[in-house]
Amino acid sequence: MHQRTVAVIPARYGSTRFPGKPLALIAGLPMIQHTYQSTLACPEIAEVVVATDDERIMAAVAAFGGKAVLTSPDHQTGTDRIAEAAEQLDCDLVVNVQGDEPLMSGAVLSALIRNMRSTHADMGTAAVPFALSGREPSDSNAVKVVIDRRGYALYFSRALIPHQRVGGQAVEPLLHWGLYAYTRDFLRQFVSWPQGQLESCEMLEQLRALENGARIWVLVTTERSVGVDVPEDITLVEKILQQHR
Repeated sequence: MHQRTVAVIPARYGSTRFPGKPLALIAGLPMIQHTYQSTLACPEIAEVVVATDDERIMAAVAAFGGKAVLTSPDHQTGTDRIAEAAEQLDCDLVVNVQGDEPLMSGAVLSALIRNMRSTHADMGTAAVPFALSGREPSDSNAVKVVIDRRGYALYFSRALIPHQRVGGQAVEPLLHWGLYAYTRDFLRQFVSWPQGQLESCEMLEQLRALENGARIWVLVTTERSVGVDVPEDITLVEKILQQHR
């Protein structure tokens, strides 16, 4: 069976909280370049493509020798954008790497891809214990996930889950890391489904998969995800880059 994994990085210019975020400079280079190069360093990934709706991002990717495709400006979600780009690619597994993850871990990518191959899951993602994340579980921007004994997601929420009742046993929450892998066939199916009630309520795309009975395998890692949500996060990323030089 032909097996080829590609990574697609959705990159939109019009971020509400941080307009032009993919082109924000980090240590002198645009953020999208850091994300692209970190992803390309993963040995399991054959090709990396940026999927964007903006000519400025296309030009920036071309300037550093990367590959980008121009997608429809009408997509409601990053997954829709990825699905359009994936139709032009030779692959059976698609990895969704968020463009605001300039320090993407090659080890985490490799582990997710290898486990997707061995578990034969339709969809996979990653999570880290909150104790190692530097984030607060009470933060609604920090998405929580609970999993079953085999590592499959039970639910994702912006609320603090599970709720510890008085006298109940504490369960350490997991911080969902916005990294996904899908089989190509499942990705096509996923974007054909209408938005579900839970997805509309929490504004979390992955709930669409759960609402339709799909299983999402979760890689639990101890590596810290350092995403860029607001301009102030760039200082932290630059500090970490400096430490690794």
